[in-house]
Amino acid sequence: MFVATVVLSGLLAFVFGAAAVGKLTRMRSELGKASKLKIPWKRYRLIAVPEAAASAGLLAGLAIAPLGIAAACGLVPLMAGALAFRIRVRDSAPFLLGDAALLVLAAVTAALRAMTA
Repeated sequence: MFVATVVLSGLLAFVFGAAAVGKLTRMRSELGKASKLKIPWKRYRLIAVPEAAASAGLLAGLAIAPLGIAAACGLVPLMAGALAFRIRVRDSAPFLLGDAALLVLAAVTAALRAMTA
C-alpha cells in the first residue's frame, strides 16, 4: 500500500505544485480561471500558498507520516471550496468532476498514508 501512497502523493504534489507556480507566475490560464470564477486576482493568487504548502507537505510526508496526512487532509477543504466556487458560477461538468476527483484522491491519499504510518 505504501507504493500507492507514494504514487498518489507524487501525483497530487505535481498537480498542486504546478497550480501554485501558475498562480505565482500569472499564467494566462490562471488569470482566465480567476475571471471565470469571479474572484479578484489579488485574492485568487493567494490560493498558491496552501497549494504550495500541500505540495511540499505531501513530498515530505513520505518520510514524516503526520506531515503527509495533514497535507492531504488540507487539500480536502481546499478542493471543497474550489467545487463550491465552480458550482456558484455554474461551471461545466468536466471541471466539476476534475475538482471532485482531486478531492477524492486527496482523501484517499490521507487514508492510505495513515494506514502505512
